[in-house]
Amino acid sequence: MATDFPRSGRSSPGGAPNLALAEGGAAETRAVEAGLDALDAAPNVPAGPGPGRVFVRSVLPPIVFLVLLVGVWQLAYLAELKPSYALPSPADVAEKFWETVQDGRATEAIWTSLSRGAIGFAMSLVIGSLLGLAMWWSRWLRAAVGPIVSGLQSLPSVAWVPAAIIWFQLSNAAIYTVVLLGAVPSIANGLLGGMKQVPPLFDRVGRVLGLSTLGRTAYVLLPAALPGYLGGLRQGWAFAWRSLMAAELITYSPELGQGLGQLLNIGRELSQMSLVITSIALILVVGVAIELLVFAPLERRVLTRRGLTIR
Repeated sequence: MATDFPRSGRSSPGGAPNLALAEGGAAETRAVEAGLDALDAAPNVPAGPGPGRVFVRSVLPPIVFLVLLVGVWQLAYLAELKPSYALPSPADVAEKFWETVQDGRATEAIWTSLSRGAIGFAMSLVIGSLLGLAMWWSRWLRAAVGPIVSGLQSLPSVAWVPAAIIWFQLSNAAIYTVVLLGAVPSIANGLLGGMKQVPPLFDRVGRVLGLSTLGRTAYVLLPAALPGYLGGLRQGWAFAWRSLMAAELITYSPELGQGLGQLLNIGRELSQMSLVITSIALILVVGVAIELLVFAPLERRVLTRRGLTIR
């Protein structure tokens, strides 16, 4: 007489093992769906530090450094390491600084230089971005022009000032030429470097989706290369600002208006060290303000959207 033994792991339809297996598969499916939903959702960014912590970490250190710097400066002045006309006291410079603010020279110089810098950087942004994209898509162009662009990036911008003056005389065109030659290579190399960091799989995915070359560039490659591109823009602005100061320092003419570089040159011609230091301070203040008000928030936003944080 044959005896039927139950088979391991199996039961009749509707039995308990099959029911448990079905419930386990459903739970696993729900877990996978929840994980995919979490990937689609925006990353949970931890709350930022409080005002006191921000002050201690970001505001207090530069204040302490400036106080120490002014203290060393005052000690050097009292020790008479240099004559007073070559090394004025901090009080003399502060008085000259306030004088330039009251008579409107500081405001005029800042506005003139900022407007020139904005126009020059905007033109550099367009030209540099197009050049970077062209070098990315054309291997021949990258091999032919890439070394020249890198060489131009390492060339001091002041070297272009004499040539620009000969080409365009003492005019705004000469100033913008120096700004372009200083900023375009940095922006082009920044974009090219960001594109090189994009995984090739992204471009293949764009092809599978049926995107054209322009579509893959606009919707796939450029967003992926944005962090590197942003670094190139920041460096491009730094080169544009330095190039502008060099051009304004040399291309001085009453018809061009008085920018920060021209104000610095006036202090040199009059041998007024207080005005020279005041001009340098204004140039530094504008540079720091652009960094803190434009590029730092933009970088923070880009990194936050990618789930990254800045220490």
